[in-house]
Amino acid sequence: MLKVKTDTKEKFTVITPQETQFTDNMTGQLDDLLLPYLQKDTPNIVLNLAELQNISEKAGEQLAVIQQQFYEHNASFVICNLQQEVEETLDKQELLELMNVTPTESEAWDIIQMEEIERELLGDD
Repeated sequence: MLKVKTDTKEKFTVITPQETQFTDNMTGQLDDLLLPYLQKDTPNIVLNLAELQNISEKAGEQLAVIQQQFYEHNASFVICNLQQEVEETLDKQELLELMNVTPTESEAWDIIQMEEIERELLGDD
């Protein structure tokens, strides 16, 4: 199982994997780790990838799929602190432009809070 640090805030949870790489065979573990948050009262996620040094293409694709599932369920999913090699891998796959990525954790918090306000204004259907 993935080793992670979690920090639960009022509007979101920060998940910081304590792994240096995400490999192809970790894609199921990413699902198991992240998708259960969709069932929680506060499903919003900040995924802090500060420790991650490299990511396989399959794991990158899975992160994009997971993020999409969060937005389909009116939940936020923001990735922050991408290391250069991880960013380059995602960019090469043309996933970076599909993902909600910020340089810092505090910027990720800001995005989630803005998205929460937008959802409240638009009404939770």
